[in-house]
Amino acid sequence: METILVLGGTGTTGRRIARRLRAAGHPVRTASRSGGEAHLDLGAPTTWGPALDGAAALYLLEPDLHAADPQERIPRLVTEAVAAGVRRLVLLSAHGVGAADDGHPLKTAERAVRESGVGWTVLRPDWFAQNFSETFWLPDVLTGTVALPVGAGRTPFVDAEDIAEVAAAALTDDRHAGQTYDLTGPRELGFAEAVELITAATGRTVRHLDVSPEAYTEQLVAHGAPVAVARTLTGLLTQVREGRNPGAADGVQRALGRPARSFEEFVSEAAAAGRWS
Repeated sequence: METILVLGGTGTTGRRIARRLRAAGHPVRTASRSGGEAHLDLGAPTTWGPALDGAAALYLLEPDLHAADPQERIPRLVTEAVAAGVRRLVLLSAHGVGAADDGHPLKTAERAVRESGVGWTVLRPDWFAQNFSETFWLPDVLTGTVALPVGAGRTPFVDAEDIAEVAAAALTDDRHAGQTYDLTGPRELGFAEAVELITAATGRTVRHLDVSPEAYTEQLVAHGAPVAVARTLTGLLTQVREGRNPGAADGVQRALGRPARSFEEFVSEAAAAGRWS
């Protein structure tokens, strides 16, 4: 069987994809800047060749949209991957990129994948439900106050398990070639409702505190985030606040033939796993 290379193999989606592929008996090689089975740094092209050696399929993502050349890194990697023998590409993009202007760095990444000459699939996920249990907002959940500039805005949080299942299918099944999947949960919900569900499942009191976009940007910078990164993150959350975030989509249903996992299912499983203990 041919090797599948998973970039970001220790991250939220990558490690789940690798786990699913291995469980199905596929040879997998994880790659990252640190911690993966292969060293691959998008900022160091000399690391690409050894990681790509022998790979027939590639899951790729841009981990740093504020790199010096974010619009060039994925297109260059795609070119090298195809030259090295990769015949199937699955790109993790982002929800809403289709409506973004051409200046969005993931636009060029999507274009490079589509024009690669090999089989491709593009995944456009919404905000990860796991942001509450594993990454950005976990510390706030544990302290009891999730302070974000989203007001009463709503968004269809997607479970990373769904993203991983769709990605694993696309990496191994030609039926997904040429498809773009917008991946979301089955319904939109507000951040206040999201943390209320966490409270109900854990007994831990968690509330959402609305803050202004300006105050949130200042807070991020004060905690060490580069100004450009702080402004970008605030801008994405402001889209939710203003109701400009795309709504629920049918990508999971189209790809897997089943409904997307609900936020309630995510909360129940995360609580049972002790994510908020």
